[in-house]
Amino acid sequence: MTNSRRPLRLNVGLLITAPIGTSRDFTFDYDKMRLEDDLTVTDFRGSARFSRTPQGLLLQGDFEARLDLECVRCLEAYRQPVHWEFTDLYAFDNRSLSESNLLVPEDGQIDLAPLLREYVLLEVPIQPICKPDCKGLCPECGENRNKVDCGHTGPGSESPFASLKELLH
Repeated sequence: MTNSRRPLRLNVGLLITAPIGTSRDFTFDYDKMRLEDDLTVTDFRGSARFSRTPQGLLLQGDFEARLDLECVRCLEAYRQPVHWEFTDLYAFDNRSLSESNLLVPEDGQIDLAPLLREYVLLEVPIQPICKPDCKGLCPECGENRNKVDCGHTGPGSESPFASLKELLH
């Protein structure tokens, strides 16, 4: 059962005492989802499966969403689709901890928001571009070349590299 105010806080308490191999699926479908105070995504869809293992609860996740980003070329806001899949172990005790250092909480309530936030941030492009053929901003007048043809063709003879162009001929 999920909490309607915190839909990423999941009750997995019954799995803790369930036989090994028992699993439980959770599905998500929200127009807008706040993963943490600093990150909100839209069109959030996905599923999480918790499976009981001897060491803990194995989480297999498959999610997709859209992020509001700013293009590094034209500085316009746009929506970037992201998709991520992952597998992590919520260990029962410190002896079974994996690299992610996730432990099953004593109350059996796992909040996926911090974990999903980390995975979303890994999917953000280093240099987000709104579209592959984005023309960017004009270096002379600053106009967005995707919207306006300002008539400027590029760096003129004032470029510090203009004299190197002559060496190519």
